[in-house]
Amino acid sequence: MFERFIVATDLSEASYVLVNSLGGLRAYGAKECLLLLPLSMQESASIALSYSTVVLEDGLQGQKKILEDMGYTVETRVILGSAKKEINRIAVEENYSIIVVGAPKHSLIGEVLFEHLAYDVIHYTRKPVLIIRLKGQSVGKPFSSDNKISNLKAVNCDVNNHVLFPTDFSENADYAFTYLEKIVVSGVRKVTLLHVQDKTRISPHLEDRLQEFNKIDEARLQNMKRVLQEKADVEVEILIKFGFPAVEILNLVDELNVQLVVMGSQGRGFVKEFFLGSVSHNVARQSTSSVLLIPAKCEKN
Repeated sequence: MFERFIVATDLSEASYVLVNSLGGLRAYGAKECLLLLPLSMQESASIALSYSTVVLEDGLQGQKKILEDMGYTVETRVILGSAKKEINRIAVEENYSIIVVGAPKHSLIGEVLFEHLAYDVIHYTRKPVLIIRLKGQSVGKPFSSDNKISNLKAVNCDVNNHVLFPTDFSENADYAFTYLEKIVVSGVRKVTLLHVQDKTRISPHLEDRLQEFNKIDEARLQNMKRVLQEKADVEVEILIKFGFPAVEILNLVDELNVQLVVMGSQGRGFVKEFFLGSVSHNVARQSTSSVLLIPAKCEKN
């Protein structure tokens, strides 16, 4: 499913935590990794004055060794220019299955470099993006060889995960479900299928039809459950909530101790310019779990 994957790094402590968390991807068929270090022209000039290229190469080779010890074939590459555009261009042109980035839960305090890179990538992606959630306090700086010890940890995405799949039954959600099917075959033990009756669409004029809507959507979710259980021995729960979708999803991530949210990045009614709909956008930034976003027109691999 994710045989060839890209990992975006900035050689900070956070990126080392990300790299060390990726062993579980092997269960999803991951074999070949492209480890990318994106640099803007300004960063490139700054580094040329402050660091030797040996420092960058040593950092890349160190992370390469970590991934190779996990059993992956690894290529390293430094790219110049717009990170979000270059990473996505390479993913499409060289037919990579998925882009992996790391990010802490979004804070109003401000975005660190690594977090900024992650959210830039998902705004432009035409391939699935796995956001590995980083928890704790990072004190290391990019390209530093003497990072201080911190409590930064990653939410691993292995087959022991509890996966939450929110759906609005849109075309993109149906496409994302095909990825969930493959994840289940890989050995995930528990899945919760969720549909949130959007309060902004239903209240107040359609509230008298809420029971009718729930019945229809219950049948849809039961059919999805049947499909998953025909493919593998997996525990599947069904939930229907009423409220604001992003809020309900984020609450359930914490209540159910979910490690991975899988969802489409474009829901009902979003035009192309806003393809990262407000729901997936908020979940990607605010969820305490890792998040796998499937864009509407990505290619199957």
